[in-house]
Amino acid sequence: MQDVITHPDGIHALDSGYGRPQLAAIHLIVHEGRAAIVDTGTNASVPRVLAVLAGLGVAPDAVDWVLLTHIHLDHAGGAGSLMCALPNARLVVHPRGMRHMADPSRLWEGTSAVYGAERAFALYGRIVPVPAERIRPATDGEVLQLGGRRLRILDTPGHARHHLCIWDETARAFFTGDTFGLSYRELDVDGRAFVFPTTTPTQFDPDAMHASIDRLMSYSPTAMYLTHYSRVTEVERLAADLHRLLDTQVAVARAARGEGVARHVEILAGLEQIVREEAARQGWTVDENEALEVLRDDLVLNAQGLGVWLDSLREVETV
Repeated sequence: MQDVITHPDGIHALDSGYGRPQLAAIHLIVHEGRAAIVDTGTNASVPRVLAVLAGLGVAPDAVDWVLLTHIHLDHAGGAGSLMCALPNARLVVHPRGMRHMADPSRLWEGTSAVYGAERAFALYGRIVPVPAERIRPATDGEVLQLGGRRLRILDTPGHARHHLCIWDETARAFFTGDTFGLSYRELDVDGRAFVFPTTTPTQFDPDAMHASIDRLMSYSPTAMYLTHYSRVTEVERLAADLHRLLDTQVAVARAARGEGVARHVEILAGLEQIVREEAARQGWTVDENEALEVLRDDLVLNAQGLGVWLDSLREVETV
């Protein structure tokens, strides 16, 4: 269990094995002998999850819930394979994501459009459908029971229209998927975390993301559990940074000229400049080139997402 971090309140963060170390976490909540799993990683993550459950003394039939914050494949690509190994679990997903879990063909097409089919297959493998009768649509505000523990579902669009966050009343913390940004441990300074909004394709909505961040903060959480990467505290400071950096990224996108590749390159250059400025602001111990390398793939995807968002604004204006 060397890739597992044990947090307070029966929460465990497992490195999903996606990409590089500590890029994507799968969270396990263990309470009174029962378990819930938040996000699944990819197909390659499934043996890791089963090994950690065994190490914690949790049998596969003691897992009640598999909770997907959203259906992007670094979060949900392994859901079908994992559900095959968990006989009593129900898959909880946003209503917009249900049909894609039961029939992942369109989800695969969208992922292939972003990464290219060959790289997408190398990253995620064959996506296994989940039987429809094992999928439960998540209703905003509903409470799921894990033993005597209450997990409340919130609809939190912004990163995607099918995004959920899960409020753990026992831990007084949220499992935020990508709504509360990403925070890589390489950029911590004396335990002080940094957080960066993720605007990745294809449903980014800055106004909705601002509102979702504020909604999370209205619960006065003590911590946030991010998929990228796990537990952060000082949430008021980080929320303020998220709002500021979200507005800054949007400003970069709006200022970009041209079309297609030229515009993408200009947006990406603007995002890189934001990182350079944050390196000085945050006092990172890694130099700015190392920081850019840590964030490289995210910056490329953010630039793509901002471009899709700009195009959506134009479509609205022409209607």
